[in-house]
Amino acid sequence: MAPPARAPYILRPPQLMDGAEPALQLRVLSRISEVAAAQWDALLDDAATPFQRWDWLDAMESNGCAAPAQGWHPRHLTLWRGDRLVAAAPAYRRDDSAGEFVFDHGWAQAARQAGIRYYPKLVLAVPFTPCTGPRALVAAGEAGDLLRAALWRAAVALAVEERCSSVHVLFPHEADRASLEGQGWAMRRGVQFHWDNAGYADYDAFLARFDSKRRHQLRRERRAVAERGITLRTRAGDDLSPDDAGLLWKLYTSTADKFVWGRRYLNEAFFADVLTRFRAHLSLVEAVRDGEVVAGALNVASATHLYGRYWGCFEEHPFLHFAVCYYHAVEGCIAQGLRRFEGGAGGDHKLSRGFAPCVTHSAHWVLHPGLDRAVRDFVGREWEAIQRELPALHAAAGLRALPGGGELR
Repeated sequence: MAPPARAPYILRPPQLMDGAEPALQLRVLSRISEVAAAQWDALLDDAATPFQRWDWLDAMESNGCAAPAQGWHPRHLTLWRGDRLVAAAPAYRRDDSAGEFVFDHGWAQAARQAGIRYYPKLVLAVPFTPCTGPRALVAAGEAGDLLRAALWRAAVALAVEERCSSVHVLFPHEADRASLEGQGWAMRRGVQFHWDNAGYADYDAFLARFDSKRRHQLRRERRAVAERGITLRTRAGDDLSPDDAGLLWKLYTSTADKFVWGRRYLNEAFFADVLTRFRAHLSLVEAVRDGEVVAGALNVASATHLYGRYWGCFEEHPFLHFAVCYYHAVEGCIAQGLRRFEGGAGGDHKLSRGFAPCVTHSAHWVLHPGLDRAVRDFVGREWEAIQRELPALHAAAGLRALPGGGELR
């Protein structure tokens, strides 16, 4: 299948704001602290995730996690009308692809073999956070379509100015995707596994969506943890404090150091920082045996979503990961009336535990014509393969239709 043609693109500076009012000014920030927190957060609407809040981004940058020494050079795009911030996009010039979760290492290798420089590149994303959300943040009452287009144009122009090979918009939500696709960006798809709340009255009502064999499996796995003398508890909000940073750091590194591909993207100072100023969005599930925490998972919550972030354990027990990261979290979502639980990237083992496949997206603008054609061909063939696989993934989820006729998405 031939890759779709992209729209013509002219990079002359007067056209960066093509169609926008002349009064708008573009400013590129070298750190998020160059804009006031209240101005940035005023751009966030109900679709935004907690990770797009100023405090989270600043904690990443000011504690040296998403920082130049780690290959993350902040290049936040902001549009201003006088002293008023009307639109923005968190952006970083990257020296590699680590911590992005839209894996383009193969593209970088192909470019290198062809004698094409791939790094640096420009990424519009939240560091280390594979969660879908707005990538173009637009103030209420502003022309969203116009300002999104202006931000995409500004991103490409900045990439040219800083000799980047490409621009990548990672995990954009629906309005951004429509805008990017309309401008001819190469669209890539992936798959994550999410849990959706279908209005369950309690955890047993959720289990009723499985056949009897699967219900027995899930109950048996939860019971196996309890039979080892392990109890689960959740501490959230003001029940957490900066004193918990050491525990979170140990849990985080227990997983990061366990696998050959693991990397310590974060540090203990980051955890202390978010526990100081971001804890209203945080919850910690702890597995306790004989009065000691043996495992735990840090989750981040919005008014509608729960996001599973960092898991770790000090003792290995059968099914403990599932109990802490999935079953307990799902039960909590039902109790709190949350709409969706996103358990992070990867993990098709989630399918048998009530999570369903969900297509994620990214958008790519590659400046080298030959590499651009190769990327567009690749993402087209990759999407065809995903479409062939999706029916089997839905079947593996094992969820039956609701009595009222609701179906899996």
